[in-house]
Amino acid sequence: MNLLFIGDVFGSPGRSFLKAMLPELTEKYQIDLTIVNGENAAGGAGLTGPVAQELFSMGVDVITSGNHIWDKKEIYQVIDAEDRILRPANYPPGIPGKGSGIYTARDGTAVGIINVCGRVFSPQSFDCPFRILDEEIARLREVTPVVVVDFHGEASSEKVSAGWYVDGRVTALFGTHTHVQTADEIILPKGTAYITDVGMTGSYEGVIGVKREVIIKNFLAQLPVRHEPAKGKRQLCAVYCVINPSGRAESIQRIMIRE
Repeated sequence: MNLLFIGDVFGSPGRSFLKAMLPELTEKYQIDLTIVNGENAAGGAGLTGPVAQELFSMGVDVITSGNHIWDKKEIYQVIDAEDRILRPANYPPGIPGKGSGIYTARDGTAVGIINVCGRVFSPQSFDCPFRILDEEIARLREVTPVVVVDFHGEASSEKVSAGWYVDGRVTALFGTHTHVQTADEIILPKGTAYITDVGMTGSYEGVIGVKREVIIKNFLAQLPVRHEPAKGKRQLCAVYCVINPSGRAESIQRIMIRE
């Protein structure tokens, strides 16, 4: 099967460029399943029901997220009802939503997807992502050998460590969160596709999606600022992965399209 994973969609610039480019990518790579990290899709911080439905209407199959999933409070009423939205599995028990699921690709393949957040440099207190991955991988592999992980984390070292930790037990581990695409895509020795960060889909004329003057002011003054999505030229960052029926990744290709 052919999998497309699209990195952090940031605000309306990211959504509009995704809408423009996704049909072409789907056709070019004959995509069977599309996953999008959408935790910043609504105004650059959080996700709402209407924005999620907008992404689904474009052809997105599953939306993963991260530490910003709760920034728009409307998501509380949506996430339990919408099976195609995942929040990090290593939030404490009892909160809305779920952190993993099994989805059917267009070629009929059952695909397990797990979303976790890293803990290094995180202002929030998450359970250990490594131990949560152990539990979730074991559960999903009882149903399918194809398991994909969105590891949403700040520290490259934590994501690289996670890749090695799950090598051979998952089909792919894709890093998200930093909004800067890394050039280290690889098939690890036991067959897991890996990249430290898929990158961002949004305006590249800002600072990781935010208006550059806002962020520069923040660095100069050290005062709180409102993060507004940048305007200007846009990019789409993604990875394309070919997966065989045994659950091993055959190839991983990094994609960056800019206006």
